[in-house]
Amino acid sequence: MSKPLFAAFAATALVFGLAACGGDDDEAEAPDTTSGAPATSGPAPTTAEPAATTEGPATTEATSPTEATGATETTSPAPSGEPIVVGSTLSLTGVFAATGVIHQIAGELFVDRLNDSGGLLGRPVEWTVLDDESDQAQVSNLYERLISQDQVDLIIGPYATPNILSAVAVAERHGYTMPQHTAVLAPLLSYECQFPGWSIGPLPNEFVPNQLLDAVESLPEPPTKIVVATNQNGSTDFITRGLPDDDSDPGMLLVAEERGYEVVDISYPPGTTDWAPIATQIRDEAPDLLVNNGLGVDPVGLIEAMQQLDYQPPMMFSLFPAPGPPLGLGDLSQGLLSVSIFEPSDATIDQYPPEAAEIVEEFSARATDAGVQYTVFETQAAASWNAWEILTQGVEAAGSLDQQAICDALHESGVDSTFSGQLDFDPEVNNFWPSNEGLKQIQDGNWVMVWPEDRAAAPLQPPAG
Repeated sequence: MSKPLFAAFAATALVFGLAACGGDDDEAEAPDTTSGAPATSGPAPTTAEPAATTEGPATTEATSPTEATGATETTSPAPSGEPIVVGSTLSLTGVFAATGVIHQIAGELFVDRLNDSGGLLGRPVEWTVLDDESDQAQVSNLYERLISQDQVDLIIGPYATPNILSAVAVAERHGYTMPQHTAVLAPLLSYECQFPGWSIGPLPNEFVPNQLLDAVESLPEPPTKIVVATNQNGSTDFITRGLPDDDSDPGMLLVAEERGYEVVDISYPPGTTDWAPIATQIRDEAPDLLVNNGLGVDPVGLIEAMQQLDYQPPMMFSLFPAPGPPLGLGDLSQGLLSVSIFEPSDATIDQYPPEAAEIVEEFSARATDAGVQYTVFETQAAASWNAWEILTQGVEAAGSLDQQAICDALHESGVDSTFSGQLDFDPEVNNFWPSNEGLKQIQDGNWVMVWPEDRAAAPLQPPAG
């Protein structure tokens, strides 16, 4: 990836105020957090003054996993010494707040369990979180503050693709290793010490279309005509069209055409609220499959607008929706497809390590207490957990807080993750590990994994009738 291309793409992200992968909006309220004010999890620092804030830091008391879940107490010695401080931003307010709070809850739970099991290098861990207000323009300055002013020991990425792009640039400038949760745009993330917690492989613009079409072609009557309705946000537009300066770079449009589909291309700007004209175009085209490469509540707006026209496409896919709002539509969202790296299910949880069920249960309890609309530990939380495991296993493998040593250790040994198995990082493909992403579908009011078949909790359902 050339630097001019990266700069052009990042500038586009800033102009559009890009939303991120995996659902960036929801209707649940997020915590009331003053801009830039840290929320800390774990033991408070004993030697450093807290960063100056308007209202002071909000502190979350750590709860041990044995206390919260009833699991057997560990025998690990209690951590001691100076805390290791991890710094990051999250979108605790603004348009990404409801998804940001998922990462906050997952991170707090991880830190609690880590400290309960002996900490990191035998020391307690503290997580300092600054609110970036879902504003990419603030992210660079906040990460500069964390590194240069607060002098945190480690960093972890923010939420949302544009925010991650900004944070990675700061990490590279200072030589920090930075695991990140949800930016899957592999061609843009060439810094060798950024490590993704969610991977769609090195070519997500080919992987997603081919996986979706493989799935629907397994049905008795596969679709023949597709409408692709795309949010012109960088991450979603990339999946539709490939890189912006390369007409030959494949995406959903080109892949579908090459596989013999009739394809109709519809685009809309980020922040769209008037869905009626788009719904009318879709109805008039009468596709067998509607592919909404959108995010957040985009599919909700489309489905409601199509309902007003007394129209519903036979099948619909949405790329990065917030998980909760579509479920609120009841029967209207039945059969909706999306991407996923993890969905908890009685049928599949035994495939994961024993602690996975504990983590899923405790996350749900904490999310309920926080008033989150959708309390299930799913893709967003799993990607967050992966990123924390990347950070901590890198430190343990390096045996120190030296940034280059952590980066080298991750390249050498990878990570044994709870929810995605072994993750190996190859700088030649920007550290994006072979994807474990599948497809989920709303069936009887719940998201369930349906593809690939060997990971499915239920069969892929064809269109009704």
